[in-house]
Amino acid sequence: MSEVLLVISNAPDRATAERIADALVAADVAACVNILAECASIYRWEGKVEQATEVPLLIKTTTEAYPRLEAELRKLHPYEVPEIIAIPVTAGLPAYLDWVQSETRKTT
Repeated sequence: MSEVLLVISNAPDRATAERIADALVAADVAACVNILAECASIYRWEGKVEQATEVPLLIKTTTEAYPRLEAELRKLHPYEVPEIIAIPVTAGLPAYLDWVQSETRKTT
């Protein structure tokens, strides 16, 4: 059985976040995407400290679906180097984890 992952990313605005979330769920590479409230991000890019408002995304997927999710997210994302961080889910409600499994297995 494939492991469940929580993938974290950020979008530059809510409309982009919604477009990405819709596409990932429709492509069966994510069972669910939570779009959080805007936040301030401070980061170094090309040698300069930058500040931007971003919209965080919490994406639920599996290790099996992750390569397809990453490819789709890179295609959809406007950033040259988007944040895509996958964290293994080590515990959770079994019924929820089973649901994530079944929702991302559809096109495999």
